[in-house]
Amino acid sequence: MKLRRLATRDAGFEAGLAALTRHAALQDPALQEAVRAILADVRVRGDEAVLEYTRRFDRIAARSLAELEVPKAKLQEALQALPREQAGALREAGERIQDFHSRQVQSSWDYVDQDGTRLGQRVTALDRVGIYVPGGKAAYPSSVLMNVLPAKVAGVRELVMVSPAPNPLVLAAAALAGVDRVIGIGGAQAVGALAYGTQTVPRVDKIVGPGNVYVAEAKRQVFGQVGIDMVAGPSEILVIADGRTPADWVAMDLFSQAEHDEAAQALLLSPQSSYLDQVELSMERLLPAMPRRQIIAASLEARGALIETRDLEEACVLANRIAPEHLELSVEDPQAWLPKLKNAGAIFLGRWSSEAIGDYCAGPNHVLPTGGSARFSSPLGVHDFQKRSSVIGVSQAAAARLGKLAVVLAEAEGLTAHARSAQMRFK
Repeated sequence: MKLRRLATRDAGFEAGLAALTRHAALQDPALQEAVRAILADVRVRGDEAVLEYTRRFDRIAARSLAELEVPKAKLQEALQALPREQAGALREAGERIQDFHSRQVQSSWDYVDQDGTRLGQRVTALDRVGIYVPGGKAAYPSSVLMNVLPAKVAGVRELVMVSPAPNPLVLAAAALAGVDRVIGIGGAQAVGALAYGTQTVPRVDKIVGPGNVYVAEAKRQVFGQVGIDMVAGPSEILVIADGRTPADWVAMDLFSQAEHDEAAQALLLSPQSSYLDQVELSMERLLPAMPRRQIIAASLEARGALIETRDLEEACVLANRIAPEHLELSVEDPQAWLPKLKNAGAIFLGRWSSEAIGDYCAGPNHVLPTGGSARFSSPLGVHDFQKRSSVIGVSQAAAARLGKLAVVLAEAEGLTAHARSAQMRFK
């Protein structure tokens, strides 16, 4: 495994960093057109189209979508059949996730100003949300908890989960989290069914959850018809280390994201060149024992790097430029450096805070912005399942005073009907 090595002092550093962190948007014309055709077909033919694509892509044959819906009793059976240790871990993780997200709930508020006008904000939950969960051989019960529980805390009335051939562990998590319906479909056709509605699948207000490139592109294309959480890219981790954390720990933290897929990114920033050497040696020693070593090696060779910085201050500046999904602050006094960091999906403080704990059971959401989008977006949370409406109740006295302001501004914009609408209430 050949790992890229960079140093901020080097003349070619900026070009090297740009090449390393350049995020190409999903712009495969053939993929876009294939997804567009599937979505258009599902919109017109509904269940029939979904069944056809499910047979073609997932090799699942059914006469109706009703056959692919998982009865609620089976969800409970899956939960009860879990080994005690797994069930206990799932329950405790769920409790921690629910507790964290319960603190995010926004409430409605209003006030009355001096002229008697009532102004405020009304916060309401979305009615129905679709949850996409990868299925088949993969099992991601943590994704179920992270996507469903914030919606439940927000007060979403109905949660519809789609997953192709859902794994028993996924079904157990769905039962624990309180999913209302589970339908065994996946791919772009499942996204289309949720976005437009079919004879069996109800139309939702928002679609959340991870998926492959077809799912990501389908979510991108239906945005506007429905809301989406984000178009997520490959997983990312950036570790800032002062050189005192055991090298094996940091090596395995880098592996933990690299093992997701070949396009994942793992970066280590440290002012200690000798420490970078130690971590590199640890990685070479530990890699052969990893079951997903080929994926890890491909990821690290393509997008991984060990970066020597002048000091920890520069490492923080660099981290803010990169804006990673996960940022581990593996230093002696993480609290002292935290104020210098603002662009990251999640920040892990200190040597004991592995990203893996955040993925499963710390409590905060593991659905995080990727591809540098942490510069302007946030982790999935309760706020993603609530919406705000402004409340405006103008008093008679204010209709004259504010109306005159509105007339001046409307006439300046050349919008006569606006001006007269306001004017009629005080003339």
